[in-house]
Amino acid sequence: MKLSFSTLGCPRWSWKEVLSTAKDLAFDGIEIRGLGDEMYAPKIAEFQPENLMQTKADLAEMKLSIPILTSGAILGEKDKAQASFVEACAYIDLASAMGVPYVRVMSTGQPHITVGDLRLTAGLYSQLCEYAEPLGVVPLLETNGDLACSAAMRSLIRRAGTKNCGVLWDVHHTARFGGESPVETIANIGNFIKHVHVKDSVMKGTQPEYRMMGYGDIPIADTLIMLKALRYEGFVSLEWVKRWNPDLQEPGIVFAHYKSYMDTLLNAAL
Repeated sequence: MKLSFSTLGCPRWSWKEVLSTAKDLAFDGIEIRGLGDEMYAPKIAEFQPENLMQTKADLAEMKLSIPILTSGAILGEKDKAQASFVEACAYIDLASAMGVPYVRVMSTGQPHITVGDLRLTAGLYSQLCEYAEPLGVVPLLETNGDLACSAAMRSLIRRAGTKNCGVLWDVHHTARFGGESPVETIANIGNFIKHVHVKDSVMKGTQPEYRMMGYGDIPIADTLIMLKALRYEGFVSLEWVKRWNPDLQEPGIVFAHYKSYMDTLLNAAL
């Protein structure tokens, strides 16, 4: 397994700061979810055609990769579906140009269980998968919203009826909002998991309070054990949601702690 962090956790950092931190802390990759004031990856300066070769060269020199471009595309809400489909296609085009294997899409935009139009999601997702296949990219549906229930995710993937598909397993969503153990989630969608998000929290009343890894009660160690049993070799990416929660601890501290904590767990699991 490989480790990465999402740029969602460092909203004030430049690309140079993101790269240098990932290298210094010996991460394997960087997940792209906005950079500075720009959330839309196809508009990030470093990813423009005139800068792309240099960006790829810098990543290769530092032995880093970008495992996924994390779009904000929401396929299961009628008022957002058309614009989201266009957004997802733009992300797929960029991923293909960058050699990035995956693009994240969602059914609904909320992490907790919310009702979306699963028929609409399945239809649009199937079309995205067909569009992405000749470009060498796989769109991944994230386990959030209505799809934080892994049985619902399994049903939707089957309904979409495409081989160029996969799941982004957000462990926090399935555990905290779906009430599932890693065993249950893996049983339902293990064969489809291509990328993994982790974060930790405790419940305060009706809301999660985010904590650094190991200071909450999300079953991270059990998750890694199950992924090892699955022979998963992809990325486990920290999604520290500081962009949406500015009062959370600073990324430099959190990323260093995450890397140390996960290395310890992975050494024990492996």
